[in-house]
Amino acid sequence: MFSGLVTGKAELAEIKKQGHTMALTIKTTPDFLTGAKIGDSIAVNGCCLTAEELTPNSFTVTMMPQSFNKTIFKDSQVGDQVNVERALAAGGRFEGHIVTGHIDDTIQLLKKKVNENALELTFDRPKRLKKQLISQGSVALNGVSLTIMQAKKGKFSVGLIPHTQDETNLSKLETGDYVNLETDVIGKYVEANLK
Repeated sequence: MFSGLVTGKAELAEIKKQGHTMALTIKTTPDFLTGAKIGDSIAVNGCCLTAEELTPNSFTVTMMPQSFNKTIFKDSQVGDQVNVERALAAGGRFEGHIVTGHIDDTIQLLKKKVNENALELTFDRPKRLKKQLISQGSVALNGVSLTIMQAKKGKFSVGLIPHTQDETNLSKLETGDYVNLETDVIGKYVEANLK
């Protein structure tokens, strides 16, 4: 389980594709990997993956076909910046919101606008997820915990404060780019049990 508070800057150092499976080597800082071990869960752009190899400043994960097909990684390139987060430690401070690392869909950036110190991003809202993406609700985009400012007419918007702009890859997005989307897990269960 994760909180959606990105804790490290990283980049894709190597990509090995074979059909719809791929291995990613992610270069990061030694601080980020302090205490990490083989088998740990690490969120990469919001996708929960298992560390299979570790060096002092990198880790390697393997993605199965389901994750490959459901995420933005199929279009990734060496050098891309990715958001990374280690799994939550029991007894630690819990901020952000509950993020499982299970991607629901990829969505497209429709509009990017500066509003004083904030960067407002507007994305398409998949029809099947409409009830899980509500104004003032929580959402994870590329693993970043955000509050939905407004949701209506097939789209929704989020705002990035300066810290989020500096610490994540979201501010680098251009109109037409795709991100990994995870809706709020509580909303999923509420919707499932009201059907």
